[in-house]
Amino acid sequence: MAGVPAAAQEVAPVAAPTPAPLATAAAEQASVAPPAAKPKRRHAKGDSLEGFNRAMFSVHQVLDRILFRPVSMAYKKIVPKVVRKGIRHIFSNIGEPLVFANDVLQLKPKRAVKTFGRFLINSTVGIGGVLDVAKTRDFGLPHHDNSFGDTLGRYGVGPGPYIFLPLVGPSTLRDFSAGFVQGQVLPYTIDTPFGRAEYRVSQAVLTGIDLRAELDDALKALLGSAIDPYATLRSAYLQDRAATIAEARHSETPKATDPLDDPLTDPAAGPAKAAPTPVDDFPVDPAPPVESGPSAEPAPPAAPSSTPAPATPLP
Repeated sequence: MAGVPAAAQEVAPVAAPTPAPLATAAAEQASVAPPAAKPKRRHAKGDSLEGFNRAMFSVHQVLDRILFRPVSMAYKKIVPKVVRKGIRHIFSNIGEPLVFANDVLQLKPKRAVKTFGRFLINSTVGIGGVLDVAKTRDFGLPHHDNSFGDTLGRYGVGPGPYIFLPLVGPSTLRDFSAGFVQGQVLPYTIDTPFGRAEYRVSQAVLTGIDLRAELDDALKALLGSAIDPYATLRSAYLQDRAATIAEARHSETPKATDPLDDPLTDPAAGPAKAAPTPVDDFPVDPAPPVESGPSAEPAPPAAPSSTPAPATPLP
């Protein structure tokens, strides 16, 4: 063609047509979005069974409202206080040999001697433990709690995951397992009457409703205005157990490096930091304290004053 450069006369190559099946497959692959990753279920540190525990806590709340608390308060109202205290003292005195055994296992001879003396006095002068004579001024031997769970914690066994069961209450894997083992000591060593079902059921019922009646005011104060009653009860229980284990280890405070090692704070709070961080269980302080440690930025130097300070006359 005249007047048209030869380069312009070249025809651009035509792309080869894509086979229909391949084109359809490519279009479908492009239209299908990759599946979204499922968010991981979050739980507080030390409470890996939180979903299960919260469900059990809800069941417990219902049972406590319709059954456990009404029965406990009726027991407290009907049974005279002196009778309730006598029953409480009897079961407490029966458990003193187990307290003594754990005192020995924890290498606390002075405490073990006091526990043995308390058991001996209340079993004789106290008429089989009905009267707590040992705690009076004449003897000065008050009751102290001690359990196989405390002994395990004394020798470094961690608490394990937090557990909550209806009508049982808060516990940990260590304490729940240790409590089960300790509960079998008397039935398998003495048998009658401790191994009989009648005794075990009556002990569980009487001690349970008596404890629930005595703790009614404390539970109202603790959970009545709590934003998250489950987390509040969990935190209070773990703090109490941490203090007990710390005492068994002859230390004032437990180690704070591992939140699962009997923490003094709620496991959801994590390790202590300079500035508060959001957590699941508790709201963040709206007015956190200003950092004053070495991590805080140094204040800028003050600008020199335009007016010279008056000279101090020498003496």
